[in-house]
Amino acid sequence: MASEADTRANYIDPALKAAHWQPNNIIREHYFTDGRKLAGGVRGRRCFVDYLLHKDNRYLAVVEAKKESEHPTKGLQQAIDYAKKLLVRFVYSSNGKQTYEFDLETGKGDYIEFYPTPQELEKRYAGVNSDLGQQLRDVPFHLEGAMQPRYYQELAVHAATDAIGKGKPRVLLTLATGTGKTFIAFQIVHKLFQSRWNRESPGTRRPRILFLADRNILADQAINTFNPYENDLIKINGEEVRKRGGVVPTNAHIFFAIYQAIAERENIEGYYKAYPSDFFDLVMIDECHRGSANEAGSWRAILDHFGSAVHVGLTATPKREANVDTYDYFGTPAFEYSLKDGINDGFLTPYRVKRVRTNLDELVLTKDDQVVEGESGQDVYQVEDYDKKIIVDERTELVAKAILDNINPLEKTIVFCENQNHALTMRDMINKHKKVKDPHYCVRVTSDEGKIGRELLEKFQDNDKDIPTIITSSQMLTTGVDARNVRNVVLDRTVGSMVEFKQIVGRGTRVFDGKDYFTIVDFRGATNKFYDKEWDGEPEAPEPGGTGEPKPPPYTPKPPGEGPLPEPGEPKPRLKVKLGKHRELKVIDVETRYIDENGKPLTVQEFVERLISQLPGLFKSVEELTKIWSDPDERETLLSKLVQAGFDKEQLTTLRRMFEAEECDIFDLLAFLAFEQPMATRKARADNVRKNSQFFSQYQQEKAQKFLHFVLNRYEQTGSSELSRERLPALIELSGLGTIKDASSAFGGKPAYLLTAFKQLQQQLYHVN
Repeated sequence: MASEADTRANYIDPALKAAHWQPNNIIREHYFTDGRKLAGGVRGRRCFVDYLLHKDNRYLAVVEAKKESEHPTKGLQQAIDYAKKLLVRFVYSSNGKQTYEFDLETGKGDYIEFYPTPQELEKRYAGVNSDLGQQLRDVPFHLEGAMQPRYYQELAVHAATDAIGKGKPRVLLTLATGTGKTFIAFQIVHKLFQSRWNRESPGTRRPRILFLADRNILADQAINTFNPYENDLIKINGEEVRKRGGVVPTNAHIFFAIYQAIAERENIEGYYKAYPSDFFDLVMIDECHRGSANEAGSWRAILDHFGSAVHVGLTATPKREANVDTYDYFGTPAFEYSLKDGINDGFLTPYRVKRVRTNLDELVLTKDDQVVEGESGQDVYQVEDYDKKIIVDERTELVAKAILDNINPLEKTIVFCENQNHALTMRDMINKHKKVKDPHYCVRVTSDEGKIGRELLEKFQDNDKDIPTIITSSQMLTTGVDARNVRNVVLDRTVGSMVEFKQIVGRGTRVFDGKDYFTIVDFRGATNKFYDKEWDGEPEAPEPGGTGEPKPPPYTPKPPGEGPLPEPGEPKPRLKVKLGKHRELKVIDVETRYIDENGKPLTVQEFVERLISQLPGLFKSVEELTKIWSDPDERETLLSKLVQAGFDKEQLTTLRRMFEAEECDIFDLLAFLAFEQPMATRKARADNVRKNSQFFSQYQQEKAQKFLHFVLNRYEQTGSSELSRERLPALIELSGLGTIKDASSAFGGKPAYLLTAFKQLQQQLYHVN
């Protein structure tokens, strides 16, 4: 029977050739995602298209191939989904005999006789780009070594340069934390440089570009990314200006600054006023939601001063709040790529949630509690009051111990605290109870630490170093810190906005080898924001009726000397209390929350319901499940399918614990959930086999029987993981039987006999009631 490959070779390839599609305009079997990260180093299904047709650095169409025996539109919906991701307008689905064309712009489709030529298809995109935009698209990316841009990075760069080519004054790119916004920024600048674009007369000179960040560490990270243009870049700060006798630097093309430095008020005017208002052709604003409008007068004043330049905003989370609306300033984003997209594509790491509750989440003061400082203004304190209205060091110590109990000792962890003083106390309490002796195991990194803090953060970011392992902070690490191997994000602070929450979650999403997921440990209920309707995507679009073009919001400058600080001002708590000795302090609940494919936590009941709904597609009866589970190879295949469906071994083990079935096999849990079969303990199963003298009598050598009993003991202690084919060599060694050759001789001299006995033992385990 003809295969899909036959359809491609015998029908689609000749048809495309007849339509004058050249090999260099066709990408075959184009994989463009890595596949969602799953437990055990496994990846989910990667997105790919059979054919991707392109011309002049623009993707034009996706072609889906089906077997000749299948309906030509069988795979159309998936192809449409992939075309949407690639921003492709046209989709073709064909079984060779018939070809169906679907236009995503009109939402309509029909059968066609011939494929359109590249020129015909390109004409249908007429008007989507300008001559200058096309010129910028044609500039190759600057790539070193084997580096290749991810599909969304390529689309984001082209979206920005297309907008600049059309003369748009403001451009907004919205991409989740960890998706490479600085790489995208660099490629945009590279294309502008190479094409000699500028606002006055494109093609006549290279542009002058200002890259603005709100923290030194972000600016320094950007400078590192822009290293290929190191001879053309400079950082604007007080030191640089003083070195030049009070004159601002102008002898470069790419200028980096944090807005506090460029707006430094030594002479009230700020350094940016020393530049002519038309000096820069483009201003690029990193984390632009933090200050594009009234939130930071200095920042907005800079943008207003360089109002003739193109403003390109980069953000992970546009704000949609009164007077601080990124959309109002920049207009609708030219390109968006969400956290959910990044996780499902496999470019970001999924997360798990542990919600920890203590018996101090609600505090009623008694006469035994000692007021150390201030006076009590209320009878009951809630969890959100700690370290703002009331300081209780004993609670911080309880949380510190709970953190250490819920992480592996050498897993890199960021603890977000309420303020700098809270971060200091948390550091001290963690160091009090840690088991690792290194003095820098847990450190505080806030603006107060200055240079020392930055040096410790650099070591924390070094993936080859284990120390420091835990960092406590408040605001400083919420944005832009590139630490790839963060395994735990701890929240012991009240998180005010969805913007801030997304940024904090983003601290753990960067991918790293061997990192299948990271854990969010929540002590204050901040993860309830996962249930907010805003979590799914970006803020809602502006109300209909507008043009979608940016409108500058009102701007009210702040008086001289005012401006944002690296860390927010800390309200002085009114009360400090030492708890009475009668109190028993304890963690009362650690709730593990499962996460669905949309990034929302599930209750145990919701998780179980989803699991039960998936099981009929994996096995139809308890007999079929028994047959599968009795064979180590088929069992691994089933477990892989469960992982692909979102249920890994660790989750199933946790679920077994919730059903108070820790002494049972995962097989029994699945049989119970699917068919309400009573569960048996592993000991009961192993004892049943031990009593089966007929089974053991077929193995005459005592060594063989002892080995099988050893395997049963291991199974009883640990579970079915001891019964995998990969585990067999280790079991032989641990049993003292010697090498595989020695073990084989005990079972008749051939390795195949040994494997057969290993499998027959498992059949006995699962077939015997």
